[in-house]
Amino acid sequence: HTSLSFSPFTTRNPRTHTHTHITGTTFVTAIRPFTNYNRSPSASASPGSKGWNLHQSSSSSNNSNSNSRNSMSSSQIEPPIAKREEDRVVLAGVLPKAESSGQAEGQVKELIRQSESSTNKLLNPARPIPDPYGWLRDEPRTDPAVLDHLKAENEYTKQTTQHLESLRQTLYDEMVASIQETDYTTPTPRNGKYWYYSRTNKGQSYKIYCRAKMANADDNDNNECPKIEWDGQATTPILSNEEVYLNINTLAKDKSYCSVSSATISPTETQNLLAYTVDYTGDEIYSLYVKDIEKDKIVDHDPSIECSGSVVWGNDSKTLYYVKMDDAHRPFQVYRRILSIDDDDNDKKQEDELLFEQLDDLYWTSIDKSSDYRYLFISTSSSETSEVHYIDLHDDGNNTSLKCIAPKRTKVLYDVEHYNGHWIITSNVDETPNMRLMSCPVSDHCEKDWKDMSMTDDAAKLFDGGYQRSLDGVEAFDGYLVASGREGGIPRVWVMEPSKSTSSSSSGNLTIDKSTQLIFDEDAYDVGVGANYDYVSDKLTLYYDSLTTPLQSLQIIMRDPNNKETRTVLKQKNVPGYKKEEYGCDRITVTVRDGTDVPVSMVYCKEVMKEFVSSGKTMPVHLVGYGSYGACSEADFSATRLSLMKRGIIYVMAHVRGGGEMGRQWYEEPNGAKYLCKENTFNDFCDVAKWLIQDKKLTTPKQLSCEGRSAGGLLIGASINQCPDLFGVAILGVPFVDVVCTMTDSSIPLTCGEWEEWGNPNEEKFFDYMMGYSPMNNVKGGVKYPSCLLTGGLHDPRVQYWEPAKFAAELRHKHDKNASGPVCLKIDMSAGHFSASDRYKYLSELSFDYAFLLDQLGLHHHD
Repeated sequence: HTSLSFSPFTTRNPRTHTHTHITGTTFVTAIRPFTNYNRSPSASASPGSKGWNLHQSSSSSNNSNSNSRNSMSSSQIEPPIAKREEDRVVLAGVLPKAESSGQAEGQVKELIRQSESSTNKLLNPARPIPDPYGWLRDEPRTDPAVLDHLKAENEYTKQTTQHLESLRQTLYDEMVASIQETDYTTPTPRNGKYWYYSRTNKGQSYKIYCRAKMANADDNDNNECPKIEWDGQATTPILSNEEVYLNINTLAKDKSYCSVSSATISPTETQNLLAYTVDYTGDEIYSLYVKDIEKDKIVDHDPSIECSGSVVWGNDSKTLYYVKMDDAHRPFQVYRRILSIDDDDNDKKQEDELLFEQLDDLYWTSIDKSSDYRYLFISTSSSETSEVHYIDLHDDGNNTSLKCIAPKRTKVLYDVEHYNGHWIITSNVDETPNMRLMSCPVSDHCEKDWKDMSMTDDAAKLFDGGYQRSLDGVEAFDGYLVASGREGGIPRVWVMEPSKSTSSSSSGNLTIDKSTQLIFDEDAYDVGVGANYDYVSDKLTLYYDSLTTPLQSLQIIMRDPNNKETRTVLKQKNVPGYKKEEYGCDRITVTVRDGTDVPVSMVYCKEVMKEFVSSGKTMPVHLVGYGSYGACSEADFSATRLSLMKRGIIYVMAHVRGGGEMGRQWYEEPNGAKYLCKENTFNDFCDVAKWLIQDKKLTTPKQLSCEGRSAGGLLIGASINQCPDLFGVAILGVPFVDVVCTMTDSSIPLTCGEWEEWGNPNEEKFFDYMMGYSPMNNVKGGVKYPSCLLTGGLHDPRVQYWEPAKFAAELRHKHDKNASGPVCLKIDMSAGHFSASDRYKYLSELSFDYAFLLDQLGLHHHD
């Protein structure tokens, strides 16, 4: 709503700055959150496959699973043996002045051991953490011994899985076949001048961003998208007057990686300048470019500027704001840049001005605009505390005077939107379990003026911060407020009409005349606010999908949002070969060991479930989870999933604690999964697995696989340590598994900020608890472990490559080598946290993962 912002990944994480969904029919820029960076999963679900074949899936058995493992082990391929340095340790707590404690040379004296605000006691004397594979940590990524070891790991994985080449190709072909490769996203109007959309062409790896001038741009108030009559050809324009303003394929030429984070159009009438940021390595350090669209020419680029990826225009076409990062990858400075584009301006070039600097390592900084484009917001926040500053862009084009809306208060989070002279505040002030919806007249230091927003007629509070309804954020339109949140574990959207009498007054608080929760037919689904660039509009674009419904772009009329006659499906993702009637889904709850009911979502081929119900025959099941940061795993659609389901696999999502599915209480202490109750995440996951095997009798340990990415990789690592006998196969994508060693070291990106997620093992309060679940420190000796595939990216700044490398070595060192499955490590030497940016390469890598999974479940013999 506030900018044209693109990313190659979908990140449904409330602590990620932009929430973009471009794998389907539209891309989404979501409500600005509290913090913008963490170990989030890559959720770029690319489309996938055909229908289910009963013959192929019906003969999965324990024997075939065993045969697959035996055939792999009989090849006599030996894994690389990483040297162990048994006396190598990392020290947690107060460091002796003369000792190095195992961190990188030259860093010890500078290491921060706890946050400035912490009152917990540091460990003194320091306590050692075994780190026998610590030599694998190479910050510059240049040590020949380390690189040779990683190459040896990749070669071992290649040799171990070479018999799966045909299966990988089959899976890849299925996934590509289920994509409409030449396609477009829903055109979205902006300021009555242009329609904006993106295109993909068959054989091209990246998006092409386009726009088309409106036929009646000068008097088009309705913003009604013209009827699209397109013949499906790449050379045919989607709308007349189509022009390409950014072709990512061109940027990516001769590059092994290319990710565009932001691409924002100048706010002037001509909309002729494009500011974009691009990363060519995967390390999430972005370069800033400004392009003249009409001339197809880069008009501003400073190679010395390395930024976080966010860029925002001021109130004209000459002013840009961007965020720089420190050495630990923490966004901490906001700069204002005055462009000198015209020849006459070259002699007037100004140095970029530092507007804001956050020196506390616990806090991260982000920038955004209000929905009406009037205010620039600079947010600085930790996981638990936030502060927002603002600039009124309408006051003066050169105004850089920052004002603070409310200063930091410990464990008070808040976010801000602007509506007609009022701040719209979402906050947990007064220790409410969820966010409250509040307002006050625009002013600085106004925290004492915040009042709960209520209905005009009966003063009932709309969002009181209670347990039943959670609030994620609010977007403003001229005459409407749109809230996003959750109720009953499902995403919800509410359309609210502020009272005209209170909204026109700058001296009182807003009340709401009418509030409507949007209603949908399916029981479980994913829904959110889509791309809406026009503040003055009574139409709202949403995205919607479910476990069995491909992604849709919907449009509603806000004055009557549940009127089905005016609710329009603008576009639905075409998934060739997919027949919805052949698939079913369930939403159930599983009571875990402490009596908590954990939601579980299942999706499957109906014929598979029918066979289970009629015969009781166990089926292969793939169990996935995440459970960190309050991020939600949604009941959404993924076409790539079809390649598993067509082979008889039932796909199960465990909505474990640590996520935000049931509100912030699902995440926060005392009953969520944070700090000293983090083990609830792993207990929930293992108990769901046990329920599938013992109570539901749906599967067996040999037929049960599991998967998690990033902090979800921590979930899988901890779960297979807790119950290695529950799972036959485990996939750990860029897994955060060396928790304690990483969280003692403030020089590693994310560490300081995440002391408010996991706790700080340098402190007495957290050390023993975190040591009790950290996967690297809890591998069981002489025990049968599942077959494991671990992946990583050499340039990953969120989970360093050495974490999966160390965990793979530790698993091989301790597990029962004769009974356990193989441990394979695959490091992408040219990517970061989010895997491949190339959509075809991404599918190729996913087919590698799925081929390993199917092989270890004994299902590949049927292809």
